[in-house]
Amino acid sequence: MLPAFGGPKVAYQRERLELADGDFLDLDWLRQRTPARQLVILTHGLEGNSSRPYVRSAARFFHDRGWDVLAWNCRSCSGEMNRLLRLYHHGEIGDIHAVTTHALHQGGYGQVVLIGYSMGGAITTKYLAVHGASLPSAILGGIAFSAPFDLAASVAALELPGNGVYKKRFLQQLSQKIKVKNERFPGVVDIRKLAEIRRWRDFDEWFTAPLLGLASAAEFYDLASAKNFVATLQHPVLAVCADNDPIITEACLPLAAAKTNPFLTLERTDQGGHVGYTLPGKPYNWMDVRAWAEVERWTAGC
Repeated sequence: MLPAFGGPKVAYQRERLELADGDFLDLDWLRQRTPARQLVILTHGLEGNSSRPYVRSAARFFHDRGWDVLAWNCRSCSGEMNRLLRLYHHGEIGDIHAVTTHALHQGGYGQVVLIGYSMGGAITTKYLAVHGASLPSAILGGIAFSAPFDLAASVAALELPGNGVYKKRFLQQLSQKIKVKNERFPGVVDIRKLAEIRRWRDFDEWFTAPLLGLASAAEFYDLASAKNFVATLQHPVLAVCADNDPIITEACLPLAAAKTNPFLTLERTDQGGHVGYTLPGKPYNWMDVRAWAEVERWTAGC
């Protein structure tokens, strides 16, 4: 299930980060009045953004405890379409690297934690795994909630009975973006294929892979799946998922890696749905509490 509360109001300050490839990312900051030494970077899920209730909830929760917060928006997700042909995807880690590097240079932070939700959790994990050896010591680790570590398995889960609401919503939103891209870059994709989509894999085969210069959906899934990179983790990652998550099945989880890699902790809960860990009557959710407990453990004695 999805979060059942609207989340707190958050007065972000927006910054536009210009990228080396000519595109941009919109960053939403929630800073302390006096310079903070601690920063949490929040990465949203598929077709999400910094205004999602779960992001705003985490932003307020950490800010109230003295941390600066940076909730960044993936390309095309901030309310303004990005400039280039390409969009974002589950395996994109160049952008989160640009965001993290920019934040460290700008703020002089001594402690940085990355938290991602659904797709954002997969991005966070892959980023820490791929760049781990070269990351600054200020980065303590990452937390991933409801993350699809195996993208092919997650796509298969979207086809299961009862998951039509997720599939329909995501496809509608992404299809509209493809139409905009086709207007700006005519002829790059066969826009007529949108009407032929029956499975989520069709979308990735006909649109995601070609826009990334890849040969097939299978190649994209292999490139994007965080499970293919977690063996190289050198920073702690806490991955939390619910057994009643309708679109993150057991096949999506890094079960083997969690048994052999001390940097990866897989925590499974009975309830919680997909990024739906609520706390009735509270102005925050269970994910905020769980993340804070992990961060306190990491920062103890620092």
